[in-house]
Amino acid sequence: MKRISILGATGSIGRSALDIIRMFPERFSVKALAAGRNLALLAEQVQAFQPEVAAVVDEFHHRELKRKLPASCRTQILHGADGYTAVAAWETADLVLSAIVGAAGLRPTLAAIDAGKSIALANKETLVMAGEIVTRRAAERGVFLAPVDSEHSAIFQCLQGQRREDVDRILLTASGGPFLDLPVEEFPSITLEQALRHPNWSMGAKITIDSATLMNKGLEVIEAMWLFGVGVDQIQVVVHPQSIIHSMVAFRDGAVMAQLGIPDMKTAIAYALAYPERLALKQPLPDFSGNAGLTFREPDLEKFPCLAFACEAGRKGGTLPAVLNAANEVAVNAFLGRRLAFDAIPRIVERTLAWHAFEDHPTLEAIIAADFWARQTAEKLVACISDIST
Repeated sequence: MKRISILGATGSIGRSALDIIRMFPERFSVKALAAGRNLALLAEQVQAFQPEVAAVVDEFHHRELKRKLPASCRTQILHGADGYTAVAAWETADLVLSAIVGAAGLRPTLAAIDAGKSIALANKETLVMAGEIVTRRAAERGVFLAPVDSEHSAIFQCLQGQRREDVDRILLTASGGPFLDLPVEEFPSITLEQALRHPNWSMGAKITIDSATLMNKGLEVIEAMWLFGVGVDQIQVVVHPQSIIHSMVAFRDGAVMAQLGIPDMKTAIAYALAYPERLALKQPLPDFSGNAGLTFREPDLEKFPCLAFACEAGRKGGTLPAVLNAANEVAVNAFLGRRLAFDAIPRIVERTLAWHAFEDHPTLEAIIAADFWARQTAEKLVACISDIST
């Protein structure tokens, strides 16, 4: 039986993972859970799975969670950064699902690696911010990083049994989001409700907005660099609106392998949890006979500049990816809070990158400092967005 710790238990990935664990109680047990502020759901999860430990964001939520749980509950409740680190490194867990959204997932994931846990990685920001440090530390400790993002899982699956030196390029697919065919002149009037209406995938709010700007695909380019040991120029983003082909790998002899499936994260999550086995999820297959066709196109980098910013940050490396990620998180949060227009998100990111003093091969401390600087800078830019010109 594989013993699981989940960072981000109440998010979309965490919930799907627990659904899978429910389906296969003879294969998995939950030893530790961490979440943020969704106490009602976390309390349900704690009572259903009875983990040894659970962690929440702060002392207030710690008290509230304990109040929601019955006195007979034996789960130890922790909070804050130390609580998340404890969940990540929990002694009885074999595998850690890292699914906290954003930069907050970096330190707990590193703690899990340092503890020698296998990692199912759904937190792409960990590799975006500190890919060099994370992959080196994982290699030093013999820790396996299994990708959970559907695109990276697809690439991982296509590479099984193949020699890495035979890879010519990675073809990273993107749905294009809800505004693929919307004229750029209409972007200033995009509403929050429209941006949260992804045509294919059901995801959390932050990732859904990133998909609408194509920043999510840019972050995935950087993640793929570190997961598969390739450069930005070996990764080609292909817009595939149907989201049936999750990604492809092209080899030097001209062969292309693709992984296909319905747009549902459960397949990728289950593969990471059970690797190298496949679980009988009973997922439906794509409707090949009823599908009008699979189409592809190049991404429009002028219309969606966030993808270009991310590729350039990945190409240059150093502290730039951390700054890119932090500025984007601030801008997206401002849009979600209705403090920023949709078309201003890339302007915040671009200006923050332009003002940053680049540092190559940074330490973890330098990355954290760059992240902090970028958040402060982006917040100031959001506050004076009327003064920012294109």
